[in-house]
Amino acid sequence: MTPAVSLDGITKRFPGVLANDDVDLTVERGTVHALLGENGAGKTTLMNVLYGLYEPTAGQIVVDGTERSFQTPQDAIDAGIGMIHQHFMLVDSMTVAENVTLGAEPRKWGGMAIDRDQARQDVAHLCDRFGLDVDPEARISELSVGVQQRTEILKALYRGTDVLILDEPTAVLTPQEVEELLSVFELLTEQDKTIIFITHKLGEAMRAADEITVLRDGRNVGTVDAEETTREELAELMVGREVLLEIETSPPDPGEVALSVDDLTVVNEQEIDVVSDVSFAVRRGEVFGIAGVDGNGQSELIEAITGLRYPQAGTIGFNGREITDDSRRERIDQGMAYIPADRHERGVVMEFDLVENGLLGSQHGEVFANNGRIDWSHTREHTETIIEEYDVQPPDPDATVSSLSGGNQQKFIVGREFARDPRLVVAAHPTRGVDIGSTEFIHERLLELRNAGVGVLLVSSKLEEVRGLSDRLAVMYEGEFVDTVDPGAVTEEELGLLMAGEQPEREVHADE
Repeated sequence: MTPAVSLDGITKRFPGVLANDDVDLTVERGTVHALLGENGAGKTTLMNVLYGLYEPTAGQIVVDGTERSFQTPQDAIDAGIGMIHQHFMLVDSMTVAENVTLGAEPRKWGGMAIDRDQARQDVAHLCDRFGLDVDPEARISELSVGVQQRTEILKALYRGTDVLILDEPTAVLTPQEVEELLSVFELLTEQDKTIIFITHKLGEAMRAADEITVLRDGRNVGTVDAEETTREELAELMVGREVLLEIETSPPDPGEVALSVDDLTVVNEQEIDVVSDVSFAVRRGEVFGIAGVDGNGQSELIEAITGLRYPQAGTIGFNGREITDDSRRERIDQGMAYIPADRHERGVVMEFDLVENGLLGSQHGEVFANNGRIDWSHTREHTETIIEEYDVQPPDPDATVSSLSGGNQQKFIVGREFARDPRLVVAAHPTRGVDIGSTEFIHERLLELRNAGVGVLLVSSKLEEVRGLSDRLAVMYEGEFVDTVDPGAVTEEELGLLMAGEQPEREVHADE
């Protein structure tokens, strides 16, 4: 059988960057093929070449045995290639049917008007044919993330897609929504559709795919049968060395309260409550985790705790004193370290070099300043230590942050914050964008700090991470803590229900 897609010797160069290096990829028709690799491995670039967003520097694209040259995404769509990006491209105020048919609406009266009834019927037919449970008349703003994703799939199918590319499709889904998506994969392949999905999650790739191709540093380092491989083999292919995948923890020895949050309410720029009457405490020597689908108030809660957003009501205590009105600088001086979710906006100054960024937040401290003058020699030594301990590449303290990959930027921020000798670490998505080996190292350091009596507040969208590291775990939904659970006793299914705002039949509470 002729493969659905063959990429032969694809190379893609950008100024100063070789994103794809002579990549071969064969995807059989009617199968699910996972493209696995860490951020920066070249996965999305390769699929953007297939989808016509980028022209390859070298190489051939073959679809159904015919060589193709795509100048635009429309060329790829015309050849039966569809792509769903991480950020959905839907109009919130429009219905499912209107979004699905947008730009290709059925017409009536000689083409003078849109035939909305026919559009609804066409979308309903697609839903029935492919087993997609979506109401064509529902407005996008009223739908869950999972249903919005199915709407994107319907958009692609409506345009005749035979090969569907999905970029990190489970990143914003609850466990239940992930299950529903994998069921959709099965229904599509049963009707001879071909799925290529980009991921960095080992278990997800093994479970959903027929074959898995691993990219590392822009090259194809192996294609394996999903049923015949192991997590350990895939991890080694991704990183290039053996990796410890399981998070090993010891029982906590919690001490006095490091952080207390009482009846905290936070509003957004539209004066709408995004955090509502939240109360909790983080003790020294424990990891307190917060799980939830992104956008449920976690970011605003963390900003209030770290001094980046003033709360509407409630109080925040740190080391036995109220700090609700304290500045960000005062909180740093008192021993609060912060790994932000958005490293570009909150973590670094992109135009500064690493020495200057290594000083951020500490420029007023006696360690780095003498009589108001910065000790640049000491600052450079400090930065070089971070670079060495956290394997920041390139290992050049004079390099600008903008010249580093996202993963290396993240490693530098983590190293700088851990070097503050903190009493409390507020870690928001600390391993976002870093490779498996660096993730392993960051996890170990977080646990070392916890075992040394530091309090850790961890927010992560990675369930495996937040369950594996946390001693207690709160689940946040629509600005509230819906439950606080024992991470070792709660199941992934129960967590998924809580993340969707539903209570499981068996509730598992941790001791407060």
